Amino acid sequence: MQSARPHPRGRAGRLLLAAALVAAGGTVAVAAATTAPAPARAAVVLNDSEVTANLWEWNWTSVAAACTDHLGPAGYGAVQVAPPQESVKLPAGADGAYPWYEVYQPVSYKLDSRFGNRRQFAAMVTACHDAGVRVYVDAVVNHMAGTNNPAGTRGYAGTEFSGYNYPAVPYGAGDFHRPGDNCPTGGAISDWNNEAQVTSCELLSLSDLYTEKEVVRNKIAAYLNDLIGLGVDGFRVDAVKHIRKDDFAAVLGKLNNTVAEGRRPYVAQEIFDGASNPALQARAYTGNGDVLDFAYAKGIRSAFQGSISALANVPNWNLDAPGANVFSMVTNHDLERDGVVLSYKNGTDYVLANYFALAYPHGKPSVYDSFTWADRNQSPPHDGTGRVTDTVCGASWNCLSRTTGVKGMVGWANAARPVKTVSDFTTVNSNVIGFHRGDRAWIGINDSGSATTATFATGLADGRYCDVISGVATGSGCTGGTVTVSGGRATVTVPANDAVAVHVNARPGASPSPTVSPTVSPTASPTASPTVSPGDRIATTFTVTADLAAGQDVYVVGSIPELGSWTPANGVELATQGGGTYRATVDLPRSTGVEFKFVKLTTAGAVTWESGANRTLITPATGTYAVTETFRGDTVTTAVATTFSVTATTVYGQNVFVVGDIPALGGWNPAAAVALSSAAYPVWRATVDLPADTAVEYKYVRKNPDGTVTWESGANRTLTTPAGGTRAVTDTWR
Repeated sequence: MQSARPHPRGRAGRLLLAAALVAAGGTVAVAAATTAPAPARAAVVLNDSEVTANLWEWNWTSVAAACTDHLGPAGYGAVQVAPPQESVKLPAGADGAYPWYEVYQPVSYKLDSRFGNRRQFAAMVTACHDAGVRVYVDAVVNHMAGTNNPAGTRGYAGTEFSGYNYPAVPYGAGDFHRPGDNCPTGGAISDWNNEAQVTSCELLSLSDLYTEKEVVRNKIAAYLNDLIGLGVDGFRVDAVKHIRKDDFAAVLGKLNNTVAEGRRPYVAQEIFDGASNPALQARAYTGNGDVLDFAYAKGIRSAFQGSISALANVPNWNLDAPGANVFSMVTNHDLERDGVVLSYKNGTDYVLANYFALAYPHGKPSVYDSFTWADRNQSPPHDGTGRVTDTVCGASWNCLSRTTGVKGMVGWANAARPVKTVSDFTTVNSNVIGFHRGDRAWIGINDSGSATTATFATGLADGRYCDVISGVATGSGCTGGTVTVSGGRATVTVPANDAVAVHVNARPGASPSPTVSPTVSPTASPTASPTVSPGDRIATTFTVTADLAAGQDVYVVGSIPELGSWTPANGVELATQGGGTYRATVDLPRSTGVEFKFVKLTTAGAVTWESGANRTLITPATGTYAVTETFRGDTVTTAVATTFSVTATTVYGQNVFVVGDIPALGGWNPAAAVALSSAAYPVWRATVDLPADTAVEYKYVRKNPDGTVTWESGANRTLTTPAGGTRAVTDTWR
């Protein structure tokens, strides 16, 4: 029965219903598990995020450290790890290397691999959970090691095997689709649009499991349940196109619920694109889980190596599946080696593409990090026996997932998550764009060699926001640049080959103490005037957001003569840009380190230095340079962090949201409602920034898998936010 909607009180025009968002967790639609019930839930709280860090072929010790030190604090929802089962150990090449693809040739289901042993794997899962990060395993269940391996080849744990005989599982000859037996071609796949061949013949001579057999399904499920018992939360499933859909559904039906959250494990299926047969296209597999979107990754590459204005047309691209059913990516281990997508070798294009993928509402985004390579078969760094050594960022390993900009965009994606649409997509030129996600977040991307200044509609409430690409929000301001929104719009300088991004959860800190005069005078000594020709100078733009009293002006003062050599009266005055923003452009010596601060100066000569340490910059050798900051020490009013907790039972596929009469709660529009996390089920919880000193009306809604919305019954709920601090409400579904 449909429950009561909110009382309109003259706002009937705002009561808009829209299609429900698809569940954030696994989308597997199979029968309930028939195996023993899962263990009791562990006492962990996992990040409410759809973003995954794919740390491909990192060892377990390095993954654990990444979760603790970077992924958890940054708000990642999950980490994807390489196949953990024992794989074949191929003979080392002339260079002593063991190729990366070994790990996709299982010889047993023992958790003893190139990346560590069972104890290390379990410790990694625990460490990631303690950091709030789920663990998704790359599961290889279509096949076992190839029949073409040299005689005497063993696994990394020393396990012996031969073609169609894997005694450690055990699997025997009758457990495989053998050539001349049940493969219509007698061996390899010859027609990639023939479903019978694709699902029953051998892929690259790998021993293809006979997944129609119950005994085979049970052994696969037992392996996956072993991982679930150690805390694994989901699976990226390799080569799913080569398993019949109903066979894979039967395996999924045997899986236990996850330990940490008591729900079905998340599933992302690898379905390579290119098939003309609809039965072999990715969207045909969504009944068993999400799918990897190869077409999306290829489209992003095309845009960033052509014109990023093409990103405005993503809704019209021929993608692998609807966004609600997609695990999205810029690249992965197969694609980067084939050159059909961007990779770390593409420099800033690759970085900006990851910013875009984290910002654009298509699927559940992932960030890929692995080792550098010159040869497509190259081994990850190892100890000489094939065992992968610890990750050292910058030393043969890529660590984009822990950079300031990508971490900032993870927070951006989390803040924007309730809004699944893009608004005001602005094309400044063919390689400078901007867009926002409702009233939650805005981004501008510049894929060109020159800084660009433009005015954008941001959707955000008026005020100052921290640029999460260049820094973070702190209790006293922003460590990077700032953006000031006035009338919902902002004039922003987007640096060359870079981006600027802001969101509702990254605002300058609340009520710092203003600094009347510096407690310590600037630390740099005045610099003697150098001889610099006009051609040796860089046009450097200083932009600062500041609260000025009557009679005050704001200056930039610094360590070189061009900035007054630390004498405020000789500094450079910044001109008002409106909305509390001030700007000036100064020609500074190129390739030069400069220290500077902003000061407020009255006509009577009274000086107010901003607080904190001296700021620094290094001008480039060519081009231009831009600095965007907030005057440190100014008082900033922030929103009240309000936590909503409601006890509500649901069926699989349902999710609970809070919606209310203000924009931060969707303006009574369920499509813009705030998603609540089920991490503490049956309590659903989320924290939302609400305006201070404000009376708010709200209700909870359930969103169903079929797109319908159920409102809780009764009158509208109410709360009033305080002048500052935090607020919490605890409710029970009516």
